[in-house]
Amino acid sequence: MAAGNMTVNKILAKKSRPMVRDPGAAPTHDLREELFELEARGELIVHRVPEPYFEVTTRFGRTKKIALEHTWHHKSCGQCGHIPGYSSSIFWLHRQFGLDFVDPTDQTSCTGWNYYASGASNAAAQLAVMCRNFAAAYEVGYYPLIHCGTSYGHYKEAREELVHHADLRAEVRRVLEKLGKPLVVPEEIVHYSEWVHAMRWRIAERQVVDLSDLTVCVHPACHYYKIVAEDAIYDPDIYGGQRTATVTGVLQALGINVADYSTWFDCCGFGFRHVLVQRDFTRSFAVLRKIEVMKNEADPDLVVTHDTGCVTTLDKSQFAAKAHERKVGVPVLSDAQVAAMSMGAHPFRVLQLHWHSSDWRPLMEKLGIDWRQHWHEFEADLEAIRRGEKPGLTWADADTPIGERMGIRDENTGQGVAGGA
Repeated sequence: MAAGNMTVNKILAKKSRPMVRDPGAAPTHDLREELFELEARGELIVHRVPEPYFEVTTRFGRTKKIALEHTWHHKSCGQCGHIPGYSSSIFWLHRQFGLDFVDPTDQTSCTGWNYYASGASNAAAQLAVMCRNFAAAYEVGYYPLIHCGTSYGHYKEAREELVHHADLRAEVRRVLEKLGKPLVVPEEIVHYSEWVHAMRWRIAERQVVDLSDLTVCVHPACHYYKIVAEDAIYDPDIYGGQRTATVTGVLQALGINVADYSTWFDCCGFGFRHVLVQRDFTRSFAVLRKIEVMKNEADPDLVVTHDTGCVTTLDKSQFAAKAHERKVGVPVLSDAQVAAMSMGAHPFRVLQLHWHSSDWRPLMEKLGIDWRQHWHEFEADLEAIRRGEKPGLTWADADTPIGERMGIRDENTGQGVAGGA
């Protein structure tokens, strides 16, 4: 047996044992306790999770609060730049449920690229950027919801540094004082996929697209569950609590067949430094260790993940492999896009599938969604913009689920049903 296969088998054997939930077995103490102590000493402000909130359980049995609404959306550079349907799907879901949130205009990048890839910054600067964003959310009374897995992982590590090093806190405080901002740290650092996970049954109640014929492979994002691993959501009913429950739990709630594959724990190949200086390595890893393994072992209709770099890498690495006749050709979406799709989000006005490289058309056809009709609608939008009849797409164009837009309604629920023309 090849050495690589032996390593895979050892990992799979270890992960096949049910996880015992014991907060005392966590590799670190509960950081929130120290946050509250620092607040009591007047060193910082802890931004409490607002009510109403969900309570979920993390890997070692600790409880984590997920705000339902009153959220300040910390957007992702890569989502906005490469896969805008990712962010618009998150916002669309919030709007469908009538939840209170703010899309801030004063958010900065988390500078995670500096943190993970270039080394062109320093700890105090990184922490000051993080805390400036947190202060901006606190000042308007909304709670941070992090769209990007990179930002999420970066902020969790940076928060640990801030709590454990008084000298760093002093440096950051001096920077923030010059900006007129308080030193604020959230009680919980929350990733959007945790919100989607917590909302999964409500999303399922509003589902209008039948996804039960789909076979889907999940790529769990490294920056979500490998960094400060004890803070990620786990569920003993999902892979015995040995893998993060986010994404898989949502797909199962929507009736999707989630198919396993042997290299689920591998990175997508993005790797930050690799994608900057060894892009061919990134593309090769994404294809050889992820996409081809999925195709050979599960032959999925779709790959679903929950981080910017993962969607980008797994989706946009397939074009080169296709030119070399590798076994590729599977669309890649985020869990937010799948959730929105299940509720009838427009394929182009909301999901923005036209930004994806791998062919999504067979997926739409399998689901009975007439993508050609909706593409014509989108083209008509663009023509209206070109003629100066409208400045751009608005939520008024995108809010209505496609089934309701076409006047197709379920006889039992009265909700719009997405489907063909």
